[in-house]
Amino acid sequence: MENKDELLTKAEKMSSQLSEWRRTLHQFPELSFQEFETADFIASVLATIDGITVEREIGFETSVIATLGKGEGPVIALRADIDALPIDEANTCNYRSKTPGVMHACGHDAHAAILLGAASILADYFRDKPLGGTVKFIFQPAEEMIDEESMSGSPYLLQAGAYDEAELAIALHMCPWLPVGAVQMHDGISMANVDVFDGTIQGTGGHGAYPELGSDPTWMLGLILQALHGIVPRKVSALEPAVISVGQIHAGTASNIIPHEVQVEGTVRSYSASTRDLLETEIRDAFALAKHLGGDYSFHYQRGEPALINDRHVNEQITKAIQKTDPSIKFIHQAFGMGGEDFAYVTQQLPGAMFFLGCSLDDGIERDLHTPYFDIDERSLALGAAILANAAIEFFT
Repeated sequence: MENKDELLTKAEKMSSQLSEWRRTLHQFPELSFQEFETADFIASVLATIDGITVEREIGFETSVIATLGKGEGPVIALRADIDALPIDEANTCNYRSKTPGVMHACGHDAHAAILLGAASILADYFRDKPLGGTVKFIFQPAEEMIDEESMSGSPYLLQAGAYDEAELAIALHMCPWLPVGAVQMHDGISMANVDVFDGTIQGTGGHGAYPELGSDPTWMLGLILQALHGIVPRKVSALEPAVISVGQIHAGTASNIIPHEVQVEGTVRSYSASTRDLLETEIRDAFALAKHLGGDYSFHYQRGEPALINDRHVNEQITKAIQKTDPSIKFIHQAFGMGGEDFAYVTQQLPGAMFFLGCSLDDGIERDLHTPYFDIDERSLALGAAILANAAIEFFT
């Protein structure tokens, strides 16, 4: 219990510094694979912390990895993502984004500030104590998007060996549906497999006055959409999480021209591997209906990040750390939903877990993730930093 009081007290004394870091990052957001100033800022802060060594460009040129320890004993990895989203911020706060069309709408600015705080707290805590191992603070770019190689930041860092020595990995995520003082945790599959599809329904097109002379892909679209929307309720058990959503439909150039093709794009979410396979097959079959309707089709299906699988034993260590930090914290034990998280690549390779940290503002405004109004109660920053620091100490004891 002594550690809890000491670390939480240290974090709370840093509250203004944590807010300053977070607000600086919030004002200057950068998209995935473009986090150059963000990485420079993070590295500059880490350079001021005694006992921390900093590496740049591991796996990708905007990554920053800091290490505390002498290379002896076990290794724990604490991870924060650092990229922003292509969203135009609607908040009017004095720290709103200064980059038009780009915003930290998923809390990655807070994640980075919290991890900087945890690094500072742990470096100070172990200055006069034996560490007994190594803590790696991984500031990861490109969680939100993939590049032309269909890669996000996490697999790049894994391939480069950023996690090779780690025995376990821990990450947190801001949670705008819970207040400060609450956390959401879950064992096993906790976030979804994330896949996307795009298909083109092909006909002949023609004059709008003479539809009988050709084949109309917009008519085929109606039946194909019915088939797509019928897959989950009629092909997947009601007990199995699954989502198919059509996000884009593009067709036509004029009101009197029947287009020769219709383009359809969507996202697919699932928890289990078997359901993931089933959905891909059924979606492909739905587009194949075009052949039976006098047309043709092309189809592409891309698998993205896998389902996030939280290790039960790692969650147990996180729970102990949370209880040490503040015994009054309320636990919500349920899965995080159908969103995706590329930390899932890490938990495929080694034991790891992510927890959601309550941060909602009691101002009556809906501030959900990935919205122009996203913001946080900054009291969550000190709490998150203390929890991560205690989680590292729990790992070494």
